[in-house]
Amino acid sequence: MALSGVFGPEAEWPRQDLIALSTEFDADLVAEAYRAGVFPMPLHDAGWPPDAMGWWSPVHRGILPLDDLRITRSLRKSAKHYVVTVDADFDAVIRRCADPARPSGWIDEAIISVYTELNRLGVAHSVEAWTPAGDLAGGLYGVSLGGLFAGESMFHDAALGRDASKVALLGLASVLDDETEGRLLDVQWVTDHLATLGAVAIDRVDYLRLVSEALAQPAPDWGRATQGAISVTSAWRA
Repeated sequence: MALSGVFGPEAEWPRQDLIALSTEFDADLVAEAYRAGVFPMPLHDAGWPPDAMGWWSPVHRGILPLDDLRITRSLRKSAKHYVVTVDADFDAVIRRCADPARPSGWIDEAIISVYTELNRLGVAHSVEAWTPAGDLAGGLYGVSLGGLFAGESMFHDAALGRDASKVALLGLASVLDDETEGRLLDVQWVTDHLATLGAVAIDRVDYLRLVSEALAQPAPDWGRATQGAISVTSAWRA
């Protein structure tokens, strides 16, 4: 399980979610972080330098097992009212996720800039849920490396449908769950929202083992997924 890289071995990390600080922040470092089981989140609290980037590897890491995705009858009905796409409007998705009016907002311009670059490089991807009229009702974005997809943030427009972000997640699951073994959907921490979909928390050491295995797997066919609307029905088997 050689995942240490620039962050050193896990055995030397503090027994807390925040494991490192830096003022350096760019696309290459972010990609290296995900390969090491780490992700960035700015430190906007008083007392930290304004350019301080926190690097996190939760002691109890949230994952969403694709085989155990929970899909209610109402969600299946809601899904029929949206058109789901991949990378159709990454900029709109990340900026809606970054809406400063959202509670506990953390996505700043530095995050937007770096993840937009990662999208141009084919490393970061968005999934969108659209109304039949063409309005963006919800979406999510994250980082794809091998068989790992690390979800970063998701949003829904309450005026257009509260299930839109969940429908986008079903679309993501459809892309990831193509019968390739060892894929991993990382959700960082388990929220009440994600728990309703089947997210669970595992120990950090177990997560790092799963990351090591997932990175060795082939990536989903993102190019094919971007060619038009995608079906969410393959996620319904759970």
